[in-house]
Amino acid sequence: MSSPQRKSKTVKESIVTMTELVLPNHTNQLGNLLGGQLMQWIDICAALSASKHSQRVCVTASVDRIDFHHPIKVGNVVTIIAKVNRAFRTSMEVGVEVYAESHTEGTRIHTNTAYLTFVSVDENGKPVETFEIVPETEDEKKRFEEALQRRQKRLNEG
Repeated sequence: MSSPQRKSKTVKESIVTMTELVLPNHTNQLGNLLGGQLMQWIDICAALSASKHSQRVCVTASVDRIDFHHPIKVGNVVTIIAKVNRAFRTSMEVGVEVYAESHTEGTRIHTNTAYLTFVSVDENGKPVETFEIVPETEDEKKRFEEALQRRQKRLNEG
């Protein structure tokens, strides 16, 4: 239920897209993007999405699994797309998709998906209530429901 002072926003209002070029200092000895570097980019993009939604500073509360389906090579262009799947009282789940493009080969592949939870905080770092989110498309509605299932699983395991 929405309280009178709790405003709602749409998922599309939270979308943040980041683009990075994979340089040699981002890679291992095989010329593949370091997992830690990608995790940093994912965390930044997801934090910006949560902040855009909540209009607050947001801190990372948890990161669900990140699977690496395909290596990302030096010279690839990495596109990271983050959006809020669901907002709870002070926290929100952000879904992230990662794509690697080779402009020289003309290819684009989906390499990673991740789910992160952020908490919106005030100037003193204390959690504050965030806006509700309204899923509009079928995909957004599906992600909205799945976010609740992931949250319940996290709470049960924690």
